[in-house]
Amino acid sequence: MLGATIAGVAHRAFSSAPIASPQPAARDPFRRQLSSIEAEAGGRLGVFAMDTVSKRTLSYRADERFLMCSTFKGILAAQVLARVDRAEERLNRLVRYSKTDLIFTSPVTKANVARGAMSVGDLCRAVLEESDNTAAVLLMRSAGGPAALTAFVREMGDTVTRSDRYEPASNSYSGLLDTTTPRAITTLAGTLLLSNALTAESRALLERGMVNCKPGRNRVRAVLPSDWRAADRPGTSVDEETNDYALVRPVGRPPLLVAVYYDAPGVSMNTREAVLRKAGESFVQWATSAA
Repeated sequence: MLGATIAGVAHRAFSSAPIASPQPAARDPFRRQLSSIEAEAGGRLGVFAMDTVSKRTLSYRADERFLMCSTFKGILAAQVLARVDRAEERLNRLVRYSKTDLIFTSPVTKANVARGAMSVGDLCRAVLEESDNTAAVLLMRSAGGPAALTAFVREMGDTVTRSDRYEPASNSYSGLLDTTTPRAITTLAGTLLLSNALTAESRALLERGMVNCKPGRNRVRAVLPSDWRAADRPGTSVDEETNDYALVRPVGRPPLLVAVYYDAPGVSMNTREAVLRKAGESFVQWATSAA
């Protein structure tokens, strides 16, 4: 209960400052850019970005729901680290598994399956850095399943984001299941990475794992200025969805948060990633226009 109280206070401290009123779309050049990107490529594009000090925002379909896909893995790692903070989990605890547990896109757990077990800390790194799906399933099972992850999100003050299924089922649309919004995931990321919802050590582990993330580097990160450091968590549904959210640290400026979610059935992966890069370019222009 104390953890929930602390998290709630942290979320309010991060998210309750006044938000700059958005301009009408017709007068907002960055929203016009995003609308043009969406119209040219097809599909549905959602973007939300925030300057964490001024609370200035960029918003386009920011309150529409999108599948999380593997973007949930950053939240899952945070849930595990919160359990460590509360002495309910240990990073050195071994989680046993075998070949029968392996699912698609599991490079780390597959490479270590002969050992028969991996530590919680190593599974967290596999989830954050390699987007290892088996590691995510093992961690989620040990932490109470999708319902417990949703409960954790609610403790963090997020009333929108929800986890309902394990992978691979969670990568397919079924009503509201396993969805978030760009605004919700951005605010949640700020709570987890920039407030006292986690201990300083756990925040550092979470951000470091996201900085070292290998998948998705052809998305928003690819268009950031070379001296901006990004900690991101991508997500992908092979058939239709390509997502990314990030904590971005420009040199000499307060941190920025950004989420880009793109749902486009029938559009190729290369095109979807190109859309995320174009949206990322709009984000950079928006961010630097107020620098």
